[in-house]
Amino acid sequence: MPTLTERSPAPLRTSPPLQAATVALTALAPASWGTTYAVTTELLPPGHPLFAGLMRALPAGLLALAITRALPRGDWWWKAAVLGVLNIGALFPLLFLAAERLPGGVAATLSAAQPLLVAGVAIAVLHDRPTAWRWAWGVLGVVGIGFVVLGPEARLDTVGVLAGLGGTAAMAGGVVLTKRWGRPAGAGPLTLAGWQLTFGGLLLLPLTFAIEGVPRRIDAGAVGGYLWLGSVGGLIAYTLWFRGIGKLPVGASAPLVLLSPLVAAVIGITLGESLSLLQTLGFVLALAALLAAQLSPPNLLGRVARSRTAVDHIREDRIQGERNR
Repeated sequence: MPTLTERSPAPLRTSPPLQAATVALTALAPASWGTTYAVTTELLPPGHPLFAGLMRALPAGLLALAITRALPRGDWWWKAAVLGVLNIGALFPLLFLAAERLPGGVAATLSAAQPLLVAGVAIAVLHDRPTAWRWAWGVLGVVGIGFVVLGPEARLDTVGVLAGLGGTAAMAGGVVLTKRWGRPAGAGPLTLAGWQLTFGGLLLLPLTFAIEGVPRRIDAGAVGGYLWLGSVGGLIAYTLWFRGIGKLPVGASAPLVLLSPLVAAVIGITLGESLSLLQTLGFVLALAALLAAQLSPPNLLGRVARSRTAVDHIREDRIQGERNR
């Protein structure tokens, strides 16, 4: 396999239509992750979050390595390992554990805190201070998701909540480090996804057999669930995600994770759940926050200054006209 050494150049600024297309493709990743909760509770054998994480990561990672035929080199061995632990090895089992112990909507809500966690880590690591505009919409997005899925009947299991928050924090760190390190020249998003899925899967391999083992019964539904999570929710989703966060500002990509709990809520509705008026308002608020975070804040001060300048010009023209009379 060829090796990769050089860092790729900084991404070029794209036109609004191209950036919109990038946002749309990137958004498919968290949208697919929103199906994880329903798949876990409806199809997968319970009590095996490590095995579920292993099945989602390692086969997809090895397939990506076979397709790209590219290995890391130099400091990218440890960088890919760190990213694999954060984005895959730690996230996947914690995500499945939260999905097993919490209602799907509640578990998904915990991931809505990621934009705020990303913003905090970005300040420390990237010295990148998000604008007040994105801070505000990030907070409102979390509030909106809370209205959708946190109701009086929500079961808040302590272990599940800690697992959900731990997975969210791990991925937040992975997003920021991915943005800081970029990727080597010649290594595409599929290559980067393959490295991380493989490292994360190799971390989970001994832990799975030492702690859980293989489920006693894996039926056809479970096989389909593992295939879905490993392909659409794994290799394809992470390839699109790493492509997107390499092109988009960190403050613009992080709010896209709000799609995950929103999709989980929609699936819950199809499975028989219903939305109250408050939940509907929260749904609309979360969508508004998701879209607003991708836009530039309105330059109100600039508009006021331009308006004042226009008024001054009108006054000067009137005064000059009176003098000419």
